Amino acid sequence: MPVSPAMAEDLAARVRELYEDAQLSLIERITAALAADIDSPRWAELKLSSVGDLRQAVEMIADALQQDADGAVRAALVTAYNRGRQAAVAEMGALDIGRELVARDVLPNAPAVDRLAASYAADTRPLYVRITRAVLDLYRGVVARVSGGVLLGTITRRQASQRALDQFAQRGISGFTDRAGRSWELGAYAEMAVRSVTARAAIEGHIDALAEIRVGLVIVSDAPLECELCEPWEGEVLTLGGQSGPHTIRAEHAVQPTGLFTPTRTVAVHVAGSLVEARAAGLFHPNCRHSLAAYLPGVTTRPPHHATPGTTYKDTQRQREIERHIRRWKRVQVAAMDDTARQRAGAYVRKWQAIAREHVAAHDDLRRKPAREQIGKAR
Repeated sequence: MPVSPAMAEDLAARVRELYEDAQLSLIERITAALAADIDSPRWAELKLSSVGDLRQAVEMIADALQQDADGAVRAALVTAYNRGRQAAVAEMGALDIGRELVARDVLPNAPAVDRLAASYAADTRPLYVRITRAVLDLYRGVVARVSGGVLLGTITRRQASQRALDQFAQRGISGFTDRAGRSWELGAYAEMAVRSVTARAAIEGHIDALAEIRVGLVIVSDAPLECELCEPWEGEVLTLGGQSGPHTIRAEHAVQPTGLFTPTRTVAVHVAGSLVEARAAGLFHPNCRHSLAAYLPGVTTRPPHHATPGTTYKDTQRQREIERHIRRWKRVQVAAMDDTARQRAGAYVRKWQAIAREHVAAHDDLRRKPAREQIGKAR
């Protein structure tokens, strides 16, 4: 059975829920903090005196999130690695070279899991510092703006606070930049990081198992709706080690004839490059649809091309954009200080849900994913 990043997709979704729930808790905390005593003439004084309490509450949420997320990610890495290994067992078990692999009961590669867990921790460590700073900056900013007398008399304290909360809820806790320079909000960044690291674990479990039985070649699937990063590698054979770049090798035929004096059969195999090279160029990025399978010289055939008339990779990215809009307005609902604000946000949620239905209906190859429109667990 081929291995792909999609094998670990559900694991990333579980971790994303932790971050989304934490973000909603933070929005609820700051909304309640600003709404308390909002009609009191001492409102600004009361707000500034309670900054310490808010900081403590936010830090508790951030600390709990870090502990829960680190534990969940490590468990996800072990599961993903095992899934990758089991994929190799299923793929090779029916062949002679796979019988030994099937018989083995091997624990996950602890050094590989530790290394991937450390990579995730390094990538997400800045999140927790940013959480506290973002919430307190918003809180102090609202108090300063309202109490500083800058507002026109037609704008009430409640209206000013609600505007700031709406903006905060729409963008989420943002300001996280990945290695490619792209900016993310908290939940999306965390999900991207988890999807990336668990996908790597699944692929490493797969190639580690193949290496044990000396299978050194793999082949990339031809997936529908591919992006420009993956397209050059579709249907290509890659080495698990050794020479990079396109080249041709002579490899032993995977099924050799029996007989004492029967010569070894070999076949010519065109190799597009190494797996390391392909991944460095973008193959198996987060949300990648491609899979990887063992390539057995003389046996494996190249996958057929999947045509998707009328639907493009850009259409899939538009769907992700619509899902982000739905989540944003659901967060605005959570930040509502009164029924009017809540109803307004609900109207925008319904608007974007209608756009989602229209977009999916217009493209036969797209499917709506309600889970991606949710903000954490049901509340």
